[in-house]
Amino acid sequence: MLADYEDQAHLVEAIDTVTRSLGGLTRRRRFDRMATVCDPASGRLTASFSAVAKYYAVAVDICPPRRGNRKGVVEKANHSAAQRWWRTLPDDVDVPAAQAGLDALCVRLDERCRMRDGQRTTVGALAAGEGLRACPAAPSPAELEVTATVTAQGLVPFRGNSYSVPPGMRGARITVRHRLGAGVLRLATVSGAVVAVHQRGYLRSTLIRRSCSCGSSRPRGIVGRSACSRISASAALTAAIRPPSRSRSHATRF
Repeated sequence: MLADYEDQAHLVEAIDTVTRSLGGLTRRRRFDRMATVCDPASGRLTASFSAVAKYYAVAVDICPPRRGNRKGVVEKANHSAAQRWWRTLPDDVDVPAAQAGLDALCVRLDERCRMRDGQRTTVGALAAGEGLRACPAAPSPAELEVTATVTAQGLVPFRGNSYSVPPGMRGARITVRHRLGAGVLRLATVSGAVVAVHQRGYLRSTLIRRSCSCGSSRPRGIVGRSACSRISASAALTAAIRPPSRSRSHATRF
């Protein structure tokens, strides 16, 4: 699975996505000596990834150092993916389109023939016959953080969709925070101040603008602005021209 970053949160998201695509959990998993899983020198699991392994109730096996034969099958699969798929991608492809191409390659690789007990079968048939345990109802609650730049239209792109921020932030660097399993995105500045909270849109090419005073934040189409966003802009302009009253009952809320 392709990811925006190589940190632990994106690794957990990839593990959960692949696990649900395969239909369940195995009892043990083998990992390379990567820093997001263990200490590369000692091979001891990190405390944060130990919590992930406990959440999925799986045992973790770390590859021993300088044992290339144990990883030969995995390295050969990576080599095949690089030669057959990675080098054929165009330069302007985005991550979702590239992921769709990788999924199509995996489907073709499942059609490879194998012999078991004198019977001809395929890799996909062998995988379908494995006994897997049920996945948890929700992913492990890791929090993704992706950095993006506010566009001239006051929007922050995140995985094919655009999310609005308050006025005057053109060109600013924004951190998009998303906890796995939750449907909420938090947009924060470099200093950590949260400037917008949106419901995540799962359909691509969706524009999600800032919520109105009622607190709703609904996905909206790319073309045109909604009446809700016009009311929010009008209220913001009124508040900028006329300071709100000190009385709590007449205070303007956004």
